Amino acid sequence: MAAKDKAAKAAAAAQSAKENPYFQRIIQDDELRDNMVVAFEAARNAYGRLNHGKSPTKNLIDDKKLHADLKRSADALRDASSALREAPKSATPKKKRKGGFGRILLLGIVGGVIAIAVSESLRNKLLDALFGAEEEFDYTSNTTPVAPPEAAPAS
Repeated sequence: MAAKDKAAKAAAAAQSAKENPYFQRIIQDDELRDNMVVAFEAARNAYGRLNHGKSPTKNLIDDKKLHADLKRSADALRDASSALREAPKSATPKKKRKGGFGRILLLGIVGGVIAIAVSESLRNKLLDALFGAEEEFDYTSNTTPVAPPEAAPAS
């Protein structure tokens, strides 16, 4: 491959990186970079502890330092990913939504299902409202019972 082709490809890659908002965010945001470094170092430490002599399953269950490294790595990755999703810090901050109608509707549905599952009287009222009340009736027979056959005299 010619040097001109390599230079052209490198220039194109640099231009696309310059225009990429995620790359710009990584360059500009110190806290994001710090979170990424912490996540990488904690994951590297966890990997080292996982492959440290004992079986990996025993390490996963017993090693408290491994648990701490994994938690620290996960927390840093979560913070870094949320920072990448946010608007740049120079932009106006977004209002955090507390819930709204959708959350209230979801809570109402879940509460109603639980109430219906737990309460038999409420369940009966719902079934009566949906399908109508059950008809109660007394059964009377029009036929007369058959008389049992008489026992034959013993001989």
